[in-house]
Amino acid sequence: MKSEKLYMILCLIVGMMLSGCIDEFDADIPTEDSDLLVVEGTIYSERMNVFTLSYTQPINSSSAPRMVMGAKVSVRGTDGSEYVAQQTDGNYSTYIGPLDPDVEYYLHIETDGDVYESEPQKPLRTEKIADVRGVQDTPESNIDVLITPDAPFEPGKANYYSWTYDETWEVHSDYRTTVRYDIEQMKAVIDAYQFPWRGWKDATSTTIMVGASSNYEDQRIRRLKIYDIGYYNEERMYYRYSGLVHQRSISKAEYEYELARRQASSEMGGLFTPQPSSLPTNIRCLTSQKHVIGFVGCALNTSEYRFFLDAEDYAIHTPVKEDARQWFTNPEDWLCRQLIEKGLFLCEWFTSGTDGSLQTAWAYEEQLDVRYKGAYIEEPDFWSLTENVSY
Repeated sequence: MKSEKLYMILCLIVGMMLSGCIDEFDADIPTEDSDLLVVEGTIYSERMNVFTLSYTQPINSSSAPRMVMGAKVSVRGTDGSEYVAQQTDGNYSTYIGPLDPDVEYYLHIETDGDVYESEPQKPLRTEKIADVRGVQDTPESNIDVLITPDAPFEPGKANYYSWTYDETWEVHSDYRTTVRYDIEQMKAVIDAYQFPWRGWKDATSTTIMVGASSNYEDQRIRRLKIYDIGYYNEERMYYRYSGLVHQRSISKAEYEYELARRQASSEMGGLFTPQPSSLPTNIRCLTSQKHVIGFVGCALNTSEYRFFLDAEDYAIHTPVKEDARQWFTNPEDWLCRQLIEKGLFLCEWFTSGTDGSLQTAWAYEEQLDVRYKGAYIEEPDFWSLTENVSY
């Protein structure tokens, strides 16, 4: 009995200690970790390069990031080449032609009286993507998007990659009409193009996915999940979906930086979360001891893969909606005119039943025009493709 009481007392003491730790923990970024330079961007060959410069803020700040204005930014090569970036707000852009695989390139920044440079590095080659597919393990599970890069250029060593993706999916209006009520003729006439009922939406990933080949045979990643798509009431999978995956080879150092950044972003405020100044980086301040956040990679090329998913190939749960149209039987001309004046449009006009009664359905423009769902109606050039494509 005494041992049970002692155990209860100890539990109460431990609980009070733990609750005290939680109440007293302050996750704010220290003052010395505020106003650090944050650099985002990658040096790419034969394309417009964009670098974003901003400053860190306290963790409890609700204001937008403070952008770095008036900096001098350029990409330089150890062969003496230089590409000067032009400023647009906090973004600095410059077009870079073909990079020399034997030259090392780095980002040079001058701002607030300090000079920063990223570590010079040779541009990395990127293998093509062999396959991207969507896999649904059970009818009640999301669709996992799995990627398999092509055979690596250097199968004897670990390979590291980063992936981003763009999405496009088909959208339909709530209802489709192929008829229109003609007031002068007082009847329905064929008009299949009155409202666009079919459209498309786009989205771009905001997260960088990374992967390493260390645990794969021949150092080749196979069927690695990079993201998933919901199966339940998910508009993206109601009809047809397309993803464009971008793949870039990265160094081990950049891979470790992305992992650390993801941990810091998801666990900020946790007891074991690294402070921003402790994140790995390949950017250094040459004129002081200031810390920098960011990592500048260098790519000779990137690979892309466009894939398609059809709803009929998966178990997709779509919402069951009640018919929201307004139905009228044998409507007289005055009623049809009145419905039109109220902003309604004819959807259905047919006879039914043994008595041959006229059945009509009416809906509002926002129920018939897919653009009200935020879709555009010009079909994407790639939508007619019937097979996946590797670029």
